[in-house]
Amino acid sequence: MAGPVSQGSVAARVPGASAGGHGKALALLASLFFMWGFITVINNTLLPHLRSVFDLNYTQTTLIESVWFIAYGVASMPSAFLIERVGYKKAIIIGLSIMAVGALGMIPAARIPSYEITLLALFVIACGIALLQVAANPYVAVIGPPESSESRLTLVQAFNSMGTFFAPYFGGYLILSRTVSGTTLEGTMLTADQRLADAQATQLPYLLVALVLIAIAVVFSRAQLPSLGEDTRRANAEERKHLSLWNHRNLVFGVPAIFIYLIAEIGVANLFINFVSQPAIGNMTHAEAANYLVMLWGGMMVGRFAGAFLMKRFAAENILAAYATAALLVMIGAATLHGPAAMWALIMVGLCHSIMFPTIFALGIKGLGPLTEEGSGLLITAIAGGALVVVQGWLADKVGLQNSFWLTVACEVYILWYALRGARVTAETPAAAAAERT
Repeated sequence: MAGPVSQGSVAARVPGASAGGHGKALALLASLFFMWGFITVINNTLLPHLRSVFDLNYTQTTLIESVWFIAYGVASMPSAFLIERVGYKKAIIIGLSIMAVGALGMIPAARIPSYEITLLALFVIACGIALLQVAANPYVAVIGPPESSESRLTLVQAFNSMGTFFAPYFGGYLILSRTVSGTTLEGTMLTADQRLADAQATQLPYLLVALVLIAIAVVFSRAQLPSLGEDTRRANAEERKHLSLWNHRNLVFGVPAIFIYLIAEIGVANLFINFVSQPAIGNMTHAEAANYLVMLWGGMMVGRFAGAFLMKRFAAENILAAYATAALLVMIGAATLHGPAAMWALIMVGLCHSIMFPTIFALGIKGLGPLTEEGSGLLITAIAGGALVVVQGWLADKVGLQNSFWLTVACEVYILWYALRGARVTAETPAAAAAERT
């Protein structure tokens, strides 16, 4: 996020944006969406692996993911200031470099092995991703025509889902299928030597990830990204004094919508393998369950491509309401059914969750005009809601893994309300309103 970006007027100020010249930049940015989706979902295969290696309970296991999302709360607003100071291109390169350092940190964490160093390395990776998120999401939303911002962001987010689709194959093959814990049934006791060997299985995957991140950073160092221009960097101080984010209910209710949605998405994804592996559900190994996790993320990818198409014909809030209703129904199924029916209900929620983040984000910054910088920063900071996945881990320990999904059901109810009521734009800044008329 390089400064206040008027959702309606930026396209006219970005060289080539109005003529579709931003296509190359969007394609390059799509690679970032792919990579942070890929790395984030590696965690879904890493968590059951670490649970076995370090003999963790569900609370300790989900704490790993909580640390990941705490990084968003810590790094998002400093990222906005960094982007303001150095610009998009340098900030992206810095973000990729931070991610590479964190990925390399996973190598000594696995060799020792150390639960604490693992947490630190993942925190560093997540800080780098937070920097990329703060830059890329609002940039994609405002670089083209305002009337298609939801569709455009959903389309580019589909490449994020493409990364999440391939990540379980990568993690399943290079981590779970090469370990004792990943190829035996839930509850198998490992010896000390087996735990050490299993821990070291993560070294090669994260070395490969680090090398890819460095390569992408080199590509960006040689690339040309359209500049948003100096006049879009920061709102005039006098104009800003008369504007308030609190006048925009779509943002005020959108921030908790992002926060709550992340609790739902991350809780489902991180506990999926453990849930499906249970004897009463799928009765399979973690490595086998990872193949079904691919279907969950594949559904998210398909849902985003479909959502981008549908939003060209129907209002984004109506599409969000339909997806939220479907998510509510399948999560009730996951919390109450048994055997394969419960497993397939949980898989289907990937399709239902697909458009939620990009659509809520685009609806949240609608009409903000020169306040878009601050609004975007708040929405990205709300990704820290994923840290509360530890609450679901605690519920799983207390009332059972399946019953913990009632927390997800409650999250879907709020998203549905936001689509029907909370996303209404009740105020629009003069700059954004003028841009809408042009």
